[in-house]
Amino acid sequence: MPWNSNGGQSPWGNPRPPSGGGGGPWGQPPQNGGGNNPFGRGPDLDEAIRRAQDTVRRYMPRRGGSGGKGLALLGVAVLAVWAASGIYRVQPDEQGVVLRFGRFVDTTQPGLNYHIPWPVESVTTPRVTRINRIDIGFRSAADGSSVTTRPTPSRDVLEESMMLTGDENIIDTDVAVFWRIRDAGEFLFNTRNPEPTVKSAAESMMREVIGRTPIQPALTEARAQIEQAVRQGTQAIMDQYRAGVEITQVQLQKVDPPPSVVDAFRDVQRAQADRERARNEAESYRNDIIPRARGEAERMVQEAQGQRESQIARARGEAQRFTSVLGAYQVAQDVTLRRMYLETMEEILRHNPKILVDDRLQGLVPLLNLDGGRSPVAPAARPAAPPAPPAPNNAARPQTLGGTAR
Repeated sequence: MPWNSNGGQSPWGNPRPPSGGGGGPWGQPPQNGGGNNPFGRGPDLDEAIRRAQDTVRRYMPRRGGSGGKGLALLGVAVLAVWAASGIYRVQPDEQGVVLRFGRFVDTTQPGLNYHIPWPVESVTTPRVTRINRIDIGFRSAADGSSVTTRPTPSRDVLEESMMLTGDENIIDTDVAVFWRIRDAGEFLFNTRNPEPTVKSAAESMMREVIGRTPIQPALTEARAQIEQAVRQGTQAIMDQYRAGVEITQVQLQKVDPPPSVVDAFRDVQRAQADRERARNEAESYRNDIIPRARGEAERMVQEAQGQRESQIARARGEAQRFTSVLGAYQVAQDVTLRRMYLETMEEILRHNPKILVDDRLQGLVPLLNLDGGRSPVAPAARPAAPPAPPAPNNAARPQTLGGTAR
């Protein structure tokens, strides 16, 4: 039926009043004077509705085929709005997961992106920078939550913390595993329960690494190596599952013997520490005495070599001197004999004490020197005797008897 203002039915099926009749928008005649309307008559509202209806009619197709251009423009506008609804923004701490009819097709990075609008594709943007924590061997309020959460006092879970070492000992181990989402699409669609999967993989790798490590290194210097091996092994398992998870850190919270044997184990540790200390002291003494002995031996060898060379050189010199004296003796025997006599007497007198006594002194008591070579005490002074006449030449030379001249 035609929609016009020249009579006929209205768009809602009510008979339209004749033109100028002042009918309302639902075809009801208005009351004279406004009736019970407190604001009086409402010609302005009716006129606005009528104008809106006329605008719509101009763009609707008519019986003559006119109005198709307006309908096309309206369809283009609706299509443009629908296409523009596919623009979305991913925040810096998020990743965009594009679903096409509910199936994962792509992962988008932070920034402005586009997808086919609803109902073909939809987008979810989970946060991927949040660091999550999983506790193995104990429980705290921070388990499964962000690392910014302050943990409450924990409780032990012995069925998770008791592990067998490489030398068949048992230790109580508590581990904290920190992880984040690396690929949101893989995280949401490749694993059904990502957090239990991470926990199971980390616990399995922890037991494997502890099972290859003796108890002593596990308690002392091998903690950093254990953490690194567990992190790498867990990451390899997650990559194999394509879980979209990155293991950022593994921390050993506690590595102790079981509580029932901790006292005995500490005694063993102290004994091993004493053994190590005694061994170190012995090594230190060995490192000190052996080089010293080798140095002393080398010094003695060098001194012996020097003494040998000195004796050889001295013997050669003495032999050369004897040869020289022999040659001189063969040339001039008298002179050589007298010189040898004088040199010998000079050597003897230089090393022996001497007492010179005048033969003219009377009553002199001979002295037996018993003081081991020290100079004897001079006798008491006596009155000088009158000078004696000069002695003959053969009496002027003192005679030597036993190293003492008279």
